[in-house]
Amino acid sequence: MESGVAVTRLEPDPDERFVPLRRQLGVTSFGMNQIVLQAGQRGRVHRHGQQEEVYLVLEGTLSLLVEGEERTLEVGELARVAPDVRRQLVNRGPDRLVLLALGGTGEHQGRDGEAFPNWDATEGASPQEVPLPDDLPSAERR
Repeated sequence: MESGVAVTRLEPDPDERFVPLRRQLGVTSFGMNQIVLQAGQRGRVHRHGQQEEVYLVLEGTLSLLVEGEERTLEVGELARVAPDVRRQLVNRGPDRLVLLALGGTGEHQGRDGEAFPNWDATEGASPQEVPLPDDLPSAERR
């Protein structure tokens, strides 16, 4: 792999509720954690001083309590919770719950991307100025 790229795999372990993926990948600008709750488990009621969080449900059903009010999130659904809002993650279901928690603070810096029309190009441009490439021919698809 190229320098500047790190890869890991989400491997929900029934004995590990909290896996700090940020460290595994060397991410420095935001937090990223895998959270696993078995049936009936719940996390602490908590809030953050500055960090907002986004929860993405990967498996199971999340009961997200926000200031005591419950919301249910299914696989593929996301929720954003502001820093000063108290929240609790609960698994009321019969199956395990796996979610990805992303957290960060500070203002979004906007688009700083640079796109290239192909691998040989050395001069980039704004992604909006570079057309999308043609789709793969069926022979090159897996």
